[in-house]
Amino acid sequence: MPDVASLSALIQRFLDFCRMEKGLAYNTLSAISLDLKGFRQFAEENAEGIPTEEHLRTYVDLLYKKGLTSRSIARHLSSLRGLYNHLILVGTLRADPTEFLSTPKQWKSIPKFLNAEDIEKLFQACDLNDPLGLRNRAMLELLYASGLRVSELCAVEMSDLNPDLGILLVTGKGNKQRMVPVGRQALGFLKTYVETGRPAIMKRFASRFLFVTGRGSRMTRQMFWFALKDLGKQAGIFQGITPHVLRHSFATHLLENGADLRSVQTMLGHADIGTTEIYTHVVRGRLRRVVDEHHPRA
Repeated sequence: MPDVASLSALIQRFLDFCRMEKGLAYNTLSAISLDLKGFRQFAEENAEGIPTEEHLRTYVDLLYKKGLTSRSIARHLSSLRGLYNHLILVGTLRADPTEFLSTPKQWKSIPKFLNAEDIEKLFQACDLNDPLGLRNRAMLELLYASGLRVSELCAVEMSDLNPDLGILLVTGKGNKQRMVPVGRQALGFLKTYVETGRPAIMKRFASRFLFVTGRGSRMTRQMFWFALKDLGKQAGIFQGITPHVLRHSFATHLLENGADLRSVQTMLGHADIGTTEIYTHVVRGRLRRVVDEHHPRA
């Protein structure tokens, strides 16, 4: 069995495999890398070889003692399982010591979303006389119209949008591509931004990305988050507004107005319908209204 000294190299090969073969997104790779960094430090202090099932149980107990949430511990376990499965795949190990580790139960929380009135307040907070305000309005409109992840929003290229068909090509997690429709209102603001706002921001620079800064670089997740937070304050929305809240709002409002869960799953880019089922509270509420309105004995 390889010793602990070689564990760093094995972890790096696993991360390379995740990046090149599985095509995992940068943020996912960063999270896995951080999880395994803590695991490697534990192994250096407590194991003579690659940690066994007994070591792993001790490590998980330490995670609980640190006060990590069940969601965080589940993510650590997922990273460990991925690593050990890879070691079996390449022939380094024969048995999987993570097989009998139990994943903590996670309670599904109802996703936070904005109502239509707050969405409109957020839009109105953008200064359309300022090129940056026009850019921010176009980003908000596209985010709410299509339910993109913020990383997907910032990565949209000029060639990804087909305004004539009202379709956007989105590259999501694992470099998987999907086509999402974009509504007329969002297309209108995007057209104005591309024709007037973007050239004023870019000046002498050139970029293939749709949403840009005055330095010619593309918008980052952090920059948009700060811009959204500031707009939220201007709109009087102070509590927990993030780009993901707009994504939740997109899905919630679609379901409230009659969309089916499978269609929402496709537009959100969820590989598993189970992920989309966090919105079932909306479906249940709609079913309640249907019964109340249409059943003769309701």
